[in-house]
Amino acid sequence: MATLVDAPKGQVGRPSRSLTLDQSLALLKAARESRLNAYVVLSLCVGIRTEEARELRWDHIDLDGDPDPVRPVPPSVAVWHSVRQGGDTKTAESQRTLALPQAAVQALREHRKRQAEDRLAAGALWQDHGLVFASAIGTPLDAANVRREFRKISEAAGLGTGWAPRELRHTFVSLMSADGVPVEEIAHLAGHNRTATTELIYRHELRPVITTGTEVMDRILNLRG
Repeated sequence: MATLVDAPKGQVGRPSRSLTLDQSLALLKAARESRLNAYVVLSLCVGIRTEEARELRWDHIDLDGDPDPVRPVPPSVAVWHSVRQGGDTKTAESQRTLALPQAAVQALREHRKRQAEDRLAAGALWQDHGLVFASAIGTPLDAANVRREFRKISEAAGLGTGWAPRELRHTFVSLMSADGVPVEEIAHLAGHNRTATTELIYRHELRPVITTGTEVMDRILNLRG
């Protein structure tokens, strides 16, 4: 009988956008006083998914690395879990360990200090889940918590309230592409199992005109000057 019922059509979601470099810098500046600062910095600088960020635990993060002179290991984040059902990442390829930029390392160090202060203030109310991003009493953040605080940051940055946390990941892809990083490497960093995913979903953020062929042929045929 279910086949005889017309299922309601879902609403089409708003396509994700990407911040420009100037907008990104304004957002990072506005986020400094927010409890969500490290979340914003990490998402923008590393490109992890929102569901991956909310499931991060402190034992997934190495802020010191290994300065071994022969085989040094940089500070890193192990993205191996998410808030999806079962705790798995979106795909097997999404499980990845990423080096942390210094901006993210600094933001996470400051965040850890703030969380220690929260723990002291909460006293017996503190619930220790080991989460990097948690409420003032240690409980998990839900998506609505993050979206609400993120809107405050984007508004303070002069960008309005129409931005969503997921667009930090789109911005990461955009900035990588604008700097000339190959799509294969962007896909690897973003945890996509195919470069086609990167190209199809983030096409509006990749270079709109592929110039490689022109540059190569101009050089080969010496058509310039």
